[in-house]
Amino acid sequence: MNRPFTTLFLPAAQLLLVLLLLLPAHTAAGAGQAAGTELRQLADPTGREVSIPATPRRVVSLAPSITEMIFALEQQELLLGTTQFSNYPPAAREIPRIGSYVLPDLERIVALSPDLVLATRDGNPRRLINRLEALGIPVFAIDPRNLAEIKTSLLVLGEVLNATDQANALATDIEQRLAQLQAQMRHIEHRPLVFFQVDAAPMVSIGEETFLHELIELAGGRNAAAGGPAYPRYGWEEILNLQPEVVIITSMAGGQSPEELLRMWQRWPQLQAVQNNRLHVVDADLFDRPTHRLLDGLEILAKLIHPGQDTTD
Repeated sequence: MNRPFTTLFLPAAQLLLVLLLLLPAHTAAGAGQAAGTELRQLADPTGREVSIPATPRRVVSLAPSITEMIFALEQQELLLGTTQFSNYPPAAREIPRIGSYVLPDLERIVALSPDLVLATRDGNPRRLINRLEALGIPVFAIDPRNLAEIKTSLLVLGEVLNATDQANALATDIEQRLAQLQAQMRHIEHRPLVFFQVDAAPMVSIGEETFLHELIELAGGRNAAAGGPAYPRYGWEEILNLQPEVVIITSMAGGQSPEELLRMWQRWPQLQAVQNNRLHVVDADLFDRPTHRLLDGLEILAKLIHPGQDTTD
């Protein structure tokens, strides 16, 4: 789904104070970059033309998914700051935090003197992006919404960070694993109805305009929430009427143990998925971040939807 940057409104006095405190120092840094740093012009995946350093050396990531991609590209030594919940790989936990990905802290970002900020269109505040660019800090944004665009994002970030060999290797891995799974799924005869829970309170699933819908179909299932909005809410009466054959359970907001998440469903023995013990709690991070690791989630999903079935090509 093609979404605009989230809008963030900072109090005018606070914003003015930040600009007054930081603008002189950073203007000098920006002028130094323009005078002494080789630049290149690139179009980012959101269609914006961005002038970035030919060799970025001080990078801030505005999303956990981007941080994962930077580590996958083996460019983590460039990272000065990242957002809350950037927890993979474990070394990412040691990188200084600059706020959440929906509410990054302008002062913290500017204090790191980055020569490049990497953003995501889905979640990062557009107003913050504008402020950073006004301060002379280039912002390069990606917008992956499916597996093909995840591959494209890795390739373009590989170009931005001068890691094209690593990016090409990751893109090839995605292509090969996806082709192998698609060949395996040709042998299936029945596609079970799958309900994918992305949050528990309220109960939220995923519609067609999401990469999780794509994963369910690639894994040989049918999305029980297809046909509605991107993230529809459900009551138990609606779920009882749907009668999903398989339930995949995550809680992206956290705060509940796997046992607690399972008990919510086990209270409804009239559900086919409960009767057949087809309730599966999975790691939310493997499914809610548009990164190379989504292939791990896809392979897990295929095994849960089609357990014990010979899917060899």
